[in-house]
Amino acid sequence: MHIVVCVKMVPDTTQVSIDPVTNTLIRDGVPFITNPYDTNAVEEAIRFKDKYGAFVTAVSMGPPNAESVLRKAVSIGTDRAILLSDRAFGGADTLATSTVLGLAIKKLNEEQPVDIVLCGKQTIDGDTAQVGPGIARRMNITQLTLVDEVISVNTEKKTIRVRRKLENYHEIIETKLPVMMTVEREINTPRYPTVPGRLHSDEVRVEVWSNAQLKLDTATIGLPGSPTQVRRIFAPEREQGEIMMGEGPDCSKAVEAFFEKLLDRDIVHV
Repeated sequence: MHIVVCVKMVPDTTQVSIDPVTNTLIRDGVPFITNPYDTNAVEEAIRFKDKYGAFVTAVSMGPPNAESVLRKAVSIGTDRAILLSDRAFGGADTLATSTVLGLAIKKLNEEQPVDIVLCGKQTIDGDTAQVGPGIARRMNITQLTLVDEVISVNTEKKTIRVRRKLENYHEIIETKLPVMMTVEREINTPRYPTVPGRLHSDEVRVEVWSNAQLKLDTATIGLPGSPTQVRRIFAPEREQGEIMMGEGPDCSKAVEAFFEKLLDRDIVHV
């Protein structure tokens, strides 16, 4: 069994601020982390390795320093790490990103057939949840999104049964491999790397694939291949707080005025 898990380096959104003049993210001094949802995808991949003896390949697309999230994946137990890095990939939206990742995984599939592609449900810097399904589309394989439990895998019949977390209910679904799965945070609790794992990750060679290896049409990747353009990033304006006070007969008037404000702002409905 061959598992490919996608990981992304993202800015720690709890420490991101926006330049009020340029309306762009201030990246100086902002720490970068592994996308939290992707840590669950890595953990699930390692569980496949522990239970079924799967070979796990971690893949990330990003600048050279994105190598750090791949080394973390290796420290937890992935067997191979590949960084997709090229200036031609820069400025990609979800369409162009899934094009690069999908074609890279197809290349891996030619080397060793891929049974499962694992992705986090979404990234905390984009929140689109589009890249995983985009990979499935480019690979022409089944997609299972919002998975919060892997119920069983039949390695002989090449099938998988999972539970999906939908809006008001859960769905149990079984399908044949290969599949692409996006996972919820509650699917597992990610393990911490061990000391030997950390030492091993420092020594492992992270392979770097550029477009020289993938040979993708530059019109379909990076900024030229991205129909979605970010025109402006801004923080929501905060209104000054207001204190409404009253006592005795005046109290009911204050409550009425407060309720009217809630109605005006469409916070409550009657």
